[in-house]
Amino acid sequence: MFHPMQSPNLIDQICQRLAQHAPQRLPNDLPNASVLVPITRHGASPEIILTRRTQNLSTHKGQVAFPGGRHDPEDLTLLHTALRESHEEIGLPPEQVEVVAQLSDVISLHGLRVTPFVGIVDPTVALVANPHELESIFKVPLTWFLQAEPIRRDAIKYKELNLSVPAYHYDVQGLRYEIWGLSAIILVELLNLTLDAQIPLRV
Repeated sequence: MFHPMQSPNLIDQICQRLAQHAPQRLPNDLPNASVLVPITRHGASPEIILTRRTQNLSTHKGQVAFPGGRHDPEDLTLLHTALRESHEEIGLPPEQVEVVAQLSDVISLHGLRVTPFVGIVDPTVALVANPHELESIFKVPLTWFLQAEPIRRDAIKYKELNLSVPAYHYDVQGLRYEIWGLSAIILVELLNLTLDAQIPLRV
């Protein structure tokens, strides 16, 4: 539900909250990857940009994901990885991303340490899905998640940490997208930090 003190300019509120956030880092003994969490600069109704991967990929086929991927040796930083992959996957030029914060590390099903970066982008920027990697690009208003009921909760365990991760169905233009797993974990942290969503995650 909406917090009574929520700002009418949600972009300002999101940036202010994230500036005070200290993300949790996981041990650097795993292969690294990073993703960009793009948010459109709509003051009152910002949208989150997500993708659906194609069915012909070797991993995570057909899944909803943020643009991103493995850290290459040529990448100077994990942020560079996220921006490079976003350019390759959705045609988003790095210079059109205002990077505002880093979120907590998460572990993928394939044992990658994934570091998310939140970036603000112009809502009119032209995005084009790379057909070799993506089936589609879609946007979801952030405030939609404040009223949405999960279709289920998935039990995910990492070492001693037990999570109960919500999964959502989002319908747009006759297509249904399932937002779950790693993407949902990242979203829940973002929503709880910035919009006081109070979505439970830990068991």
